[in-house]
Formats: sequence, structure tokens, C-alpha cells
Amino acid sequence: MLVLFETPAGYALFTLLDDGKLEKPEQIWKDFETPAQANKTVKLRAFSKFENTTDALSAMTALIEGKLSKNLKEFLSSEISEKEMKKESLIVGDAKLGGAIAKKLNMKVLSDSTTLDLYRGIRSQLDSLLSGLSSSDLSAMVLGLSHSLSRYKLKFSPDKVDTMIVQAIALLDDLDKELNTYAMRVKEWYGWHFPEMTKLIVDNLAYAKVVKQMGFRSNCSSTDFSEILPEELEQEVKEAAEISMGTEIADEDLENIFALCDQIISITEYRTQLYEYLKNRMNAIAPNLTALVGDLVGARLIAHAGSLMTLAKHPASTIQILGAEKALFRALKTKHDTPKYGLIYHASLIGQAGPKMKGKIARMVATKAAISIRVDALGETDTADLGIENRGKVEARLRMLEGRSGGFDKKDKKAGQVKNQKKHEFVASSSYNASSDVAMKAAPEASSEKKRKAEDSDSEGAEKKKSKKEKEDKKEKKEKKEKKDKEDKKEKKEKKDKEDKKEKKEKKDKKEKKEKK
Repeated sequence: MLVLFETPAGYALFTLLDDGKLEKPEQIWKDFETPAQANKTVKLRAFSKFENTTDALSAMTALIEGKLSKNLKEFLSSEISEKEMKKESLIVGDAKLGGAIAKKLNMKVLSDSTTLDLYRGIRSQLDSLLSGLSSSDLSAMVLGLSHSLSRYKLKFSPDKVDTMIVQAIALLDDLDKELNTYAMRVKEWYGWHFPEMTKLIVDNLAYAKVVKQMGFRSNCSSTDFSEILPEELEQEVKEAAEISMGTEIADEDLENIFALCDQIISITEYRTQLYEYLKNRMNAIAPNLTALVGDLVGARLIAHAGSLMTLAKHPASTIQILGAEKALFRALKTKHDTPKYGLIYHASLIGQAGPKMKGKIARMVATKAAISIRVDALGETDTADLGIENRGKVEARLRMLEGRSGGFDKKDKKAGQVKNQKKHEFVASSSYNASSDVAMKAAPEASSEKKRKAEDSDSEGAEKKKSKKEKEDKKEKKEKKEKKDKEDKKEKKEKKDKEDKKEKKEKKDKKEKKEKK
């Protein structure tokens, strides 16, 4: 009886020397207590070594799926002859694999619970059964193959770690907040000594470097700022220092201000380094999304969704308003218009569009972004061709919309036609034309009488309507008065009944008290 055993190094084929031992599987462990006993129980017949990690990985994946790989089929066919296949039985650890071998090689296969102890024994004495393979080498192979297998199962790539992007963009936002706080503090602090410089130098890094280099404002005229400031701005700062209204500060104050300036300079340098790192990561993980909306907006979308794969599952409509959830639910609750954009608003394409076009462009950018994200997350290409192509389409659409809005509408065209019409020119006739004269005929008396009667009847109708309206008003007033009187009577009656009940109750209480006494 033959035994097929899989190792990280390759396939091993053993011969079971005594077939009768499988009749008592609970006693097999005794035959593998020592290497000598193990060698008497099973003997190595053949060994097929894996050429590289790829072969080992493909073999292991086939074993997990219960399929007969090409290498294993060739190994069994070459080592076991056709006569042996008909006579011998093959012990296989996996039932699915055993079924595949029996089907394709027409061989008797045994793969049930009775073989488990046999495999356990072979595994425990593998070092002695396989010559030339040490336990340290075997453990290293096991570790390497397990990592490769796990990576294959998860379809994991070390370059596509979106967790780094989530952390980097969060840290970038934190650094921006810290920088703004520190810069505001140093401007307020040093502003007591040189307040005019705050308005002249707007950039935080340049301000910190100037303060560090200058120190007291009295040193401004003798200090060279050519490496930090442009020539014109440097001259303005020196002129302002001569006529500054600031107070004097001590050396100790200046030391603390210098320490804060050092913090601003170091944080700004680290922020620049972090931004470069984020840019490179985005180009590696989501090149198409980066090409379409930019690295910062793309990173914020991934961070908000949690991961690139989660973002890829979102539809375009969700990507469009991602980051504006509060506004969306508030709009739904109050039945107002829902927001048109969220984080995607900061994309350069939407910034280029006019106020009326922003909604349309945001919708189109979100649609193209959804396609780009899915290609980045699930596609096999690492290029940004699709993102660049989509960006070109959005830009073309934006130009078309702007061109349409710049032209005339139909109403404007009609208005233009009316404005451009030629005025009617009056041409005076040279001679008198008698035929063109029209004499007005006198109106008959009958028609004038009819007209008078119609006027009289109209006036009578108006008077009747007036009197009818007055009657209706009087009737309505009377009804209202009667209704009010009834309500008053009812209220008085209810009030009187309450008072009577109250009196009766009081009398009753008094009577009961007297009886008790």
C-alpha cells in the first residue's frame, strides 16, 4: 500500500510495509515512537521537489481546492506503473483530492479517518524519513509557503496598503491645524515688538525664518533676508522696522519666541516630506483616482470610506456627497434641497466650473471617479491611463457647458430680431389722392337709443346686486349675534351649575363633619 504525503518542499511517496496495521488504527502511534520504528513501518519510495515558491504555491492551492495538479499527476504516473495502479491502493489525506486521483488515474484510493494516525506519525518523524532535509530548513519553508498562501488568498499586495494613506492624510490635517495655531501665537507674541511685520509677511514659514534671523527689530537694517524674502518685500520690512511702534522685549522673551519659530520650521519641513510620501502612495495605490481628482481629494475620499475596497463598493451618487452626510440628513428631515457635493467639491475640475455648472460637473466627476476607483481597487493595471482619459472627457464637457452658457438663448435671439427690425419710414405722397379719403357716416338714432337702454339696464342690475349684498351682510351679522348670545347663555348656565355643585358638596362635607363630632 502506498502513502502520498505533501510537504512544503515537495511530494513524498511512501510504501506502507505492513498493510495489516491499518486494521488497528488506534495502535499505529506506537510504530512511530522512535525514528527506527518509523523506518520499519514506512519507507520512502520517491520524492518530487518543488522548483520554486510559485510551484509550491500553485500545488498547495490545488490541494486546498481538492484538484489534481499537473505536477502531481506527472509524479504519480511516473512513479506508479499501470500494473501497480490496478493492484495497489493509494492512501491520501484529503478526501476531495482522493476522489480526483481515483477519477483521473483509475486507481484505488483510501482517504478516511483510519489514515489520520498514520499521517500524524509520518509528520512526527519526517526528519528521519526524509534524508537531506533538516527540521530548520523545513520550518523555514513552512513559514515562507504559509505567507505566500495567505497573500494569495487575500490577494494582498504590499504596495496597495491604503491604511498608510488613511493615517497620512489624518496626520497632514493635524499638522495643518498645529501649524496655524503656532503661527498665530508667534505673530501675536512677536507682534508686540514689531507689529508692522505681521501685515507685510503673510507666509507663516517666511515669518518664522525672518524672526529667527533678525531677533530684535534694531538688527533688521543690518540683516540680509535675500534667501527668505524677495528684494521689494525685504526693503519694506527694513523701512517699517525703523518707524515701528512696537514695545521693547527682553532676551528671555526672544529665546522663547525662537523656540516656537524652530517648532514651526521643523513641522513645516516634516509636512512637506509627509505630503511627498502621500503623493507617492496615492500614485501607487490609486493612480486613476489621483489623475482625476488630485492626491489630497482622493486620499480624503479613501480615508472617509475607510479603505479603497469599501470606496469601490460605493455608487457614484454616494461618492458625490461623501463628506456632506449631516447636510444630506438635515435636508431630508426639513424637506429642503439635498447637497450637490461633499469632499469632491475641492477637486480642481469642480473649482474651474462656474457657480451654475458646479452641480453638473460634480455629478460627472463622481461618475468618472467611481469607474477609476473600481479599476484601481480591482483592476490589474497600475497605469493612470483611464484617469487621464476621464479627466479629458470632464474638461471637454466643462468647455461645452461654458460655451453654451456664453451663447444666446432662443429668447435672446428673438429679442435680437425685434431690436434689429428696421423702423417704418413715412413716404410723403406728391399729390392729393381723393380716393384714399374716407367720409364718416352719421350713426342712426335707433342705435343710440339701444345704447342708452343697455346703459340703464346695467345701472339697474348694479343697484340690485348692491341691495342683495347689503341684505346678505345684515343676515350674516344677525346670525353671528344670535350664535354669540347662545354661547354666552350656555357658558353662564355651565358656570351656575358648577357653583351649585360646589355649594352642595360643601354643605355635604359640613354635615359629615358634624356627624363625626
